[in-house]
Amino acid sequence: MARYLMLLHENPAHFAAMSPAELQAIVEEYARWSDGLLQEGRLLQGEKLRDEGGRRLKQQGGQVLVSDGPYAEVKDVVGGLFILSADSYDAAVALARTCPHLRYGGEVELRAIEEV
Repeated sequence: MARYLMLLHENPAHFAAMSPAELQAIVEEYARWSDGLLQEGRLLQGEKLRDEGGRRLKQQGGQVLVSDGPYAEVKDVVGGLFILSADSYDAAVALARTCPHLRYGGEVELRAIEEV
């Protein structure tokens, strides 16, 4: 089976407006979803990324520059990731379609992991 990286893109302001009870219900829904995939052998890893902090690095003029990120003015950040196991891209898309993230205003990016 092939592995696929599923990145969860979101607007942090969307979740910031929710009550603690609403957020807890969403977390529980994600947990049920990921537990189901784990039991099926389809979920290899899943992580929620911290909202604050982060660093971006790039090489410029022979030096590696480090800047803070994600930036407050950026509307779309990667809020989490999953690594899925699926027979094909179509099968991975079918799994991604069931992700709760899509119901809460987020977008999902799916990328095949190249086996080296």
